[in-house]
Amino acid sequence: MSAPQHTPGFTITHETAPSETLVAGFSAFGLAGLTAADYIVDHLDLQEQGHLSVEGLPTVTPFENGRPRHHTRLFSRENLDVTVLVGELFIPVGAGRTFANAILEWTETNGVLEIAILSGVPIPHGPEEHKTYYIATEDYRERRLREEQIPPMGRGFLDGTNAALVECGLDSPLGVCTFVTPVHAQIPDIEAAIRLVETVDEVYGLGVDAGPLEAFAAEVEQYYAELAERMEEHDDELPEDRMYM
Repeated sequence: MSAPQHTPGFTITHETAPSETLVAGFSAFGLAGLTAADYIVDHLDLQEQGHLSVEGLPTVTPFENGRPRHHTRLFSRENLDVTVLVGELFIPVGAGRTFANAILEWTETNGVLEIAILSGVPIPHGPEEHKTYYIATEDYRERRLREEQIPPMGRGFLDGTNAALVECGLDSPLGVCTFVTPVHAQIPDIEAAIRLVETVDEVYGLGVDAGPLEAFAAEVEQYYAELAERMEEHDDELPEDRMYM
């Protein structure tokens, strides 16, 4: 008889009220979304205001210069209407719904109106497809994308955390958008991360210069490599790479 499956539990704590907009980058393909979110935090000098803890999943506790930190953290500062979520913990597809529900419960309680998810997708592509695309609920499109030149992703499906977040946006006032860009096998895919940073800056006018991102990523190259190795241990839990067209 197989061991019973336990549903993981997620808890979010924070010191200050979040902004109405949440930008999230998770530990996923190419680490492009995570790299972009991490860089935005660093470039805008945002301060940690909260974190997410988990029970029931293999976890990581990152550290730097001997100082540990939470794997999933919330950043913001005064006079900026954006909170950034940096998620270094790999969330298996099967736990995506539970993870998303914890985020959604927190956003509803704290007056968050929209979520923008930054993500890479490992699909075959040519140089002409080095773009950022969107999959967004109607209210998000009307609020943020009417004047932008960001193309929609043509066809496919989402799964895991991204799917659960977008699905919730279909049936609630919460506006949700997943910004996706093709990624290559290298970790991290700096060009993909740059595209995501430029997209966030275009949509939200944050004043983020993506130029120094390559040097920023080089500084944490070993850390990203170790994080990628942990992801490879969960290859059987990653979705297929033919979800977009």
